[in-house]
Amino acid sequence: MRVAHNLSDQRLSPGLYIVATPIGNLGDMTVRAIEVLQRCDLVACEDTRVTGKLLKHLGFSKRLWRYDDYSDETARARLLALMQDSAVALVSDAGTPLVSDPGYRLVRDAREAGIAVTSLPGACAAITALTLSGLPNDRFLFAGFLPTKEKARADVLAGLASVPATLVFYETGPRLVKTLVALAAALPGREVSVARELTKLHEECRTGSPEELAAHYTAHPPRGEIVLLVGPPSSAPPGDLDPDTLLREALATLKPSQAAAQVAKATRLDRKVLYARALELGRP
Repeated sequence: MRVAHNLSDQRLSPGLYIVATPIGNLGDMTVRAIEVLQRCDLVACEDTRVTGKLLKHLGFSKRLWRYDDYSDETARARLLALMQDSAVALVSDAGTPLVSDPGYRLVRDAREAGIAVTSLPGACAAITALTLSGLPNDRFLFAGFLPTKEKARADVLAGLASVPATLVFYETGPRLVKTLVALAAALPGREVSVARELTKLHEECRTGSPEELAAHYTAHPPRGEIVLLVGPPSSAPPGDLDPDTLLREALATLKPSQAAAQVAKATRLDRKVLYARALELGRP
């Protein structure tokens, strides 16, 4: 795709322009986004090499300014000063800036300084995966990346267990199986979808239990960017949940005492009774 007309001599009004870029397929770049990138004075980006390649593909170049999670207050202040008289576009390497990407502090400071902020809708991996997964989408919670450490990850999942919505996470290939195992322990009985390589040639969206998906991706190590989605808690009344099924699922990754505590929370049944049953189920 190349730009059919040149608007680079038509300057934009000063301010900050949040521009979404493709998450894979370059055909997803919007006409408005191309025009803003053409007409702006400066593009703030995570990686100048990545953004440089995108602009080259579009058929023009711009002054690039690296702005990422490691940029300090001085760099942010310089960008804000430029916005007083110049149009600055903010992009991430892929998708919509600020959605688990740099930009939150820059946008907040720009608004506090009275600088005009304009956001252009476009590609977003979280929304694309949500619409593709088939999981309930009337209510969802985007939770970004889970912690890498086991206890911190378990604590976060425990805090999200009762949220009556589909949970959306970003994940990496090397961490996916460990996260699926953690989901099996913390959120038993949930339907899970793994969406990866979205909009690309080898796009995949696989749905199942976390145990099934962990087994699949152990045998087939995943590549590419991943969106992990977890269906909401069962709408069935506590009495309709089969405690033995829940205990067996929990015992796959937890000790009997932990499994009993988890199922007690889900079903409101007596923990001591569940613990005794867990011991029975766990016997060879």
